[in-house]
Amino acid sequence: MSEGKAPEAGDSAPDFTLKTIGLRDVSLKSFRGKNVVLLFYPLDWTPGCSTCMPAFDRRIKEFEAAGTQVLGISTDSPFGHEAWAKSVGISNYPLLSDIHRTTSRAYGVYWPDWNANVRATFVIDKQGTIRVVERYGKSELPNPDKILAEVKKLT
Repeated sequence: MSEGKAPEAGDSAPDFTLKTIGLRDVSLKSFRGKNVVLLFYPLDWTPGCSTCMPAFDRRIKEFEAAGTQVLGISTDSPFGHEAWAKSVGISNYPLLSDIHRTTSRAYGVYWPDWNANVRATFVIDKQGTIRVVERYGKSELPNPDKILAEVKKLT
């Protein structure tokens, strides 16, 4: 289903710079010294993503208390992200636009049949090393409780 070799736990996290709402650049390397949760999701406006991504937004203070930055990544445009985020109530973490599919390919989560990402979560430590990788099947969603527990193991 995905294209490209996916980095695994223990590998260095591939760096990237992507646009977010307001066309601001966000780079993974700018979060060195913090843990990072990368939430790759297929598309804005889909039922699963419209459930999962706001669930992380509601828990963002707990992630911040654990020294962790949450980043959502899909292949939608920053303009689509802005409308969708307002619609579903995401305002506390950046939604990044991988319109060229370079980051999804670097993380091995590109789904060519849909020209989008498969759903996956990468937990990256303060030094930029991937510590946890979760990939989800159809209808499976990341669980904020489980991801938060993994992050807390890193502090």
